[in-house]
Order: sequence, then C-alpha cells, then structure tokens
Amino acid sequence: MFLKNLLCCTCILMFFSCKNEATKNPSAIQQKRPNIIFIMSDDHAYQAISAYSNKLIETPNIDRIAKNGMLFKNASVTNSICAPSRAVILTGKHSHINGKVDNHFPFDTTNVTFPQIFQKAGYQTAMFGKLHFGNNPKGVDDFAILPGQGSYINPDFITKKGDTTITGYVTDIITDYTVNWLDKKRDKEKPFMLMYLHKAPHRPWWPSPEKFAEFSKKTFPEPETLFDDYENRGTAAKTAEMNLLYHLRYGHDSKIRPETLAEMGNVLPEIENVPGGFTYPYSRMNTEQKALYDPTIDAINADFKQHWQNMTDEEKMKWKYQRYMQDYLGTISSVDDNVGRLLDYLEANNLTENTIIVYTSDQGFYLGEHGWFDKRFIYDESFKTPLMISWPGVIKPGTENNNMVQNLDFAPTFLDAAGIKIPKDMQGESMLPLLKGENSKWTREAAYYHYYEYPSVHMVKRHYGIVTQAYKLIHFYYDIDEWELYDRIKDPKELNNVYNDPAYQNIVAELKIKLENLRIKYKDSAALDQRYIDKYLEKGTK
Repeated sequence: MFLKNLLCCTCILMFFSCKNEATKNPSAIQQKRPNIIFIMSDDHAYQAISAYSNKLIETPNIDRIAKNGMLFKNASVTNSICAPSRAVILTGKHSHINGKVDNHFPFDTTNVTFPQIFQKAGYQTAMFGKLHFGNNPKGVDDFAILPGQGSYINPDFITKKGDTTITGYVTDIITDYTVNWLDKKRDKEKPFMLMYLHKAPHRPWWPSPEKFAEFSKKTFPEPETLFDDYENRGTAAKTAEMNLLYHLRYGHDSKIRPETLAEMGNVLPEIENVPGGFTYPYSRMNTEQKALYDPTIDAINADFKQHWQNMTDEEKMKWKYQRYMQDYLGTISSVDDNVGRLLDYLEANNLTENTIIVYTSDQGFYLGEHGWFDKRFIYDESFKTPLMISWPGVIKPGTENNNMVQNLDFAPTFLDAAGIKIPKDMQGESMLPLLKGENSKWTREAAYYHYYEYPSVHMVKRHYGIVTQAYKLIHFYYDIDEWELYDRIKDPKELNNVYNDPAYQNIVAELKIKLENLRIKYKDSAALDQRYIDKYLEKGTK
C-alpha cells in the first residue's frame, strides 16, 4: 500500500511539474514540430545538379540534401514561368485559380499563402532573396527581398526597415541575410519556416568575378539535340523564339561590349542587341569590381572579334552555347557554395535533426537541348524541376522517388509535416506519405500543366496537357489547334510526335478522357481559357 501511494504521489507531482513547465514555456511543446527551410533557385535546370547528372557540373553541397534524404526524379511544375510558379507554390493552387497565370498580371493579394498559415500557427517565419512580385510578402516576420528580378551585382533589397543597396554579389548577400537571421534574429524557442530564395541562375547570367574567370576557361559537352530541326514536331516548337544562335543577345547574354558591337556592326546580322543589356549590369559595378571583371570580359571580346566573322553558323551556335554554359554554370557554382555555407551552419549549431530541408527551382530550363534556352514548354527540360528533401529520422537517406509530384504539392506537404490543417481549397497533395516511404498512399498518377503567356517574349504558344510516367499529351490552342503525344519511355528526348500514329490511337483516346477529367477536377475549362485570353489582349491594348 505504501509503494502504491508513493507511486501515485510521484505521478501527480510529475503531472503538475510537466504542466507548469508547459505553462512557463509553451515552446517546449511547439519545438517538437519540425523547422522547415525552403531553398529555391531561379531557373535551375535539373541537368545542372550532379545528383541528377554530373555531365555539366559538380554540385557537392546541393547533393548533400539528396544524399541525406530523397531525390525526386519526376518532380514537375504546373506552369513553367517564374512568377506564376511562385504563386502556385505559395497558394497550393493552380494558376487559373490563384489568378497569376503569367508574369504580366499582378498577384492577387487576397490569396492566402502558406507562410501566413504557418505564422498563425505559431511558427516564426522569414524570407530572404527573390520573391519576384510585391514589396511586402505576407505571413513573414522578417524579410529582405529583391525588387522584381533583382541584380547580381550590388543588389537593391526591400526590407522591413526600408530599401537598401548592398555592395557585393547577390548569392553571397542572400546567404548572409539568411545565416544572420538564423544566428542572431530568430526566436530560438520557436519552430521556424524559412524561405531562402536565390536569384541565380536567372538570365542575364553574371557569375561572381572569380567564377566568371574560372568558368570562362571551361568547355562543356553539347547536348545531342543542339541542332534539332524539329522534324516530327508541331508548329509551336518550330516558331518559338528561344534559339541560342538567333535569340541569345550579344551584350545581354554573351558579354560583348557595346564598343565591340559598334565596331563589328556590319557582320552581326542575326539579332538586334538589347539597349543596356550589357551596360546596365556593368554600370552597377564599382571601380574595384570592374577591375576584377574586366580581364575576363576583355578576353571574351578579343576572341569574339578575332573569330566571329569567319565562323559558320554551326560554329557560331557552338560558341554561343559555350558562352551560355560558362556563365549559367558559373552562377550555379556560387549557389552551391552558399548552400554549403548554410548546411555547415545548421550542422555546427545542431539544427539539422529537427529540420526539413528542401532544395528546388521555380521550374526547369533548357541548356541547349533542342537548340534552346529558357523554359515555358511542357517538354521535359522545362516541365521537370529539381527536388530533393531531407528530414532526419523520417526520410531514409539516399532514397529516390519517381512519383508525379508537383510544385502544387509543396504547401500542403509543409503544412502536413508541421501538423497544421491543410485548407480544403488547396489543390495539391501532401507528399508526407512519400517522404515516409508509404508510396501506396500516393494517389496522383498524372500531372496537369497549363501555360498562358502568349503572344509574348519567346513566343511559346498557349498549351495545356497531361503527363504520366509513360506518356505526355499536349493541346496547343489560341492561334492554332494542334495536339502532340510523346512516348516518354521509348522517346525520352521527345523528338517524335506520335499523336497521329495508328498504333497510339487507343492511348490518345484514353488520355483525352483523363485530361478532361483533370480539367474538371482542377476547375479549369475552355471558358476560363478564353477569359484569360480576353484579359490578356485587353491589357495589351491599354
């Protein structure tokens, strides 16, 4: 009886002790919820991450996230263009629902974003880097964001305390802001949701002076489809304006000085140069920075002047491809270095065990495949996006996943992982079962895609489509009415449209039904297509 009473008293004392501790320090319970760090670059092609392929570059720090967690091989976006992709990520809703269908229309600030929900649930929230729209992100306790696209060199930032310009390289500065917040500004008694958003590798590509010098001396392997003639493809591929030879700009992209262009004007018939394309970024440099950049710029210009006018079109294409890769990959190398800085900080400060770390891009990007740069199309290099997630104790290290996940799923996944109720109007699906290895609980077999920004820069026609692991069915509309079908297993480079092949007619019929069902499920329709066309044309006439 004595032992029984003693045990009873002990239990009562322990109960009140725990209750008092929770009252004094409610964060002791909250801290069990995971921290979330969402790392996103801009236009970072999966082909330029060595966790996917090391043909072009080694990214050892980004790869650390994949090695410690899960690498998604079939992750994709719903609309491959910067601001709309970010709106989908923030809202968990397709573009036609959140209203941000292209880069021209403003973001509807009545949309509820997942940072707002985290903030309301007691998380500390912060955002540093490129948001792309707006100047006062909702749902974050602290922020420093680039205005619009931002600048690589001596960038301007919008902060809670006002606008500021910081001397240095943008990728380093965004990381400085991020690490400083983790180290000195956050409430260490609360769980946090941190968005670490890089400008790089968005066009025009300006590496740091050290990476610029290093990468300008490198030569990169060419893609097999660099000289694609678009045979067996439709009108959209043939009329897009994303060709390396004809649409990359001399100054804006290849770093040819205005003086060089003026001197060689009579031998440069392919394209018009963008006024200020070279001058504006260069003018942001101070004297010391110009001294670091000038030797590399001068070497590029000397090579251009010596060889360009005697090159064949094929040689010019190859030259532009190398210049493109040198600068694009140079900016990525800095992203990788800075991701390493962040990961090292987290490890040194015991912040990895209870932290979900995500690395992704707002969409994919063409690295010379089909002769292209940029994105927009539903074809794989644009449609697919890199995605890797680590979460110690939950995700088995070194895991690969092939399910059809999308950026639409990020918001519900983060909320679900934090134990926060997912709003019913979010259209994405929580990836939590996949992270736990419970793949049988995943329900999506096909992804829906819809691109709107046409007629506009790069002239990629409006289209929507359905993508499964085996097939891709696309409908191009507005000023054409064309369908394409690709066998993703037999034709991974998407070179042969088999829509009219008799052997695939049953597949076409089946996918058209599934596509229409997806349109109904996600509340998209021909009427909405026309509504956004009308709004776009009306805006263009004002």
